[in-house]
Amino acid sequence: MQFDIVIVGGGIAGLACAVALRDSGLQVGVVEASSTLGGRACSWTDRHSGDDVDLGPHIILTEYRNMLAFLELLGTRDRIVWETGRLLRLREGQHVTDMRLHALSPPLHLMPSFATAERIGWADILSCRRVLCMAMRLTEAQVRRLDRKSALELLRHCGVTSHFIEWFWATACISVLNVPLERCSAGALMRVFAQLVGLKEYAIGFADVALAELFVSPAIRKLERAGSVIHLDARVVRMVAENGRFQYIALEGGERVAARICVAAVTPQSLMSMLPDGWRQMRPFMSVGGFEPSPYVSCYLWFDRKLGDERFWARIWNPADLNTDFYDLSNIRCGWSDRHGSVIASNIIYSHRADSLSDEQIVATTVREIQQALPAAERASVRHAVVNRIPMAIPCPTPGSERNRPATRTPIEGLLLAGDWTDTALPASMESAVHSGWAAAEAIFRWQGAPRSLVLPKRAPEGIAGWVHRHGAG
Repeated sequence: MQFDIVIVGGGIAGLACAVALRDSGLQVGVVEASSTLGGRACSWTDRHSGDDVDLGPHIILTEYRNMLAFLELLGTRDRIVWETGRLLRLREGQHVTDMRLHALSPPLHLMPSFATAERIGWADILSCRRVLCMAMRLTEAQVRRLDRKSALELLRHCGVTSHFIEWFWATACISVLNVPLERCSAGALMRVFAQLVGLKEYAIGFADVALAELFVSPAIRKLERAGSVIHLDARVVRMVAENGRFQYIALEGGERVAARICVAAVTPQSLMSMLPDGWRQMRPFMSVGGFEPSPYVSCYLWFDRKLGDERFWARIWNPADLNTDFYDLSNIRCGWSDRHGSVIASNIIYSHRADSLSDEQIVATTVREIQQALPAAERASVRHAVVNRIPMAIPCPTPGSERNRPATRTPIEGLLLAGDWTDTALPASMESAVHSGWAAAEAIFRWQGAPRSLVLPKRAPEGIAGWVHRHGAG
């Protein structure tokens, strides 16, 4: 087979790149190792219930500008259900803290919500003042400097109280960046915090359909209409170059796929398995092998009755707990509100603590944790359960990882990289994946002599935070 462009990997990054190139006049082929597209955001039909379920539940933010633009292009942006009235609900035992954005200038708009937390005092909140000042002045250069130390080390150095570290920072870190504070890059955490405190309005949303229907199926339709070719169950065993220029990929069955440009939109581990030995010693490939996957476990439970009207809540982080966040799909999915029972999906993030547990033990513990939040669950029975064990949610943003995230271009002419783990100046996420896919497409348009701008930048800080950033950055 021969194409102008071959995209290895049919996840969000690969599909975003392929869809962006659909009217370029180039012959595009997508090669995917599995039998389905979607990557770590894939979906399938559960045989027992007949329901479409995702590999794991995902959220979408209003600040996912590129992801939302991608959905707009696919015609599915209206399938996002936005959480209204509050940003998120945090639970600690029987106590509930609703985080809201109040009518105050950033970064003051979050403080009233912190003040309502049961065990948080003003001394805890004010202990974050040095971290807050740092976040408002943050630049990408500073992110890389902070990348040398752990988030826990930075917070302690800045004088944040141990209590607030345990209550807020540990919860935010595991929920957003998928690693404990002591294992997280300070730069990666500060980048997320800077956006949290710097914008006046933002919200969490959920797809009211399975992710495959949200972006996979409409992407396939667009690619097929454009004449693009999709090959499933096609595992790449190696990439081949001559005189420093990409030539072809070799598939497991012996077939070769030649192209003028290859976009590798796969995980770091998959990429390393494809590279010839000589390439692995090149920058940036030599650092890619050091990325550590953050595993998670997703549990889906079908109850025999409705448990409430909440869409989503998270637990204050406690290493002794299993799950971090919960989603009642009967309050999210289109057409599910009239169902007799709730369908709750949950995430066990950085799930090493669940490795020794059986599926039955995970289900039993998850049910107990749901009962602690929703009293109606104590009278309910589980009719069906599915446990998905996922080797990698995202690559762990450990200290040093931000500096090792590779650029789109590589030392091999004609080989581009895409994926949420590449250097997008964003946390690894669906937003980062689309950003990277569009960055690769931009590079191809430039090579074609018809440059286009696809990637949308992040919003600039606003209010007091914006003034400080403009006058104090650097």
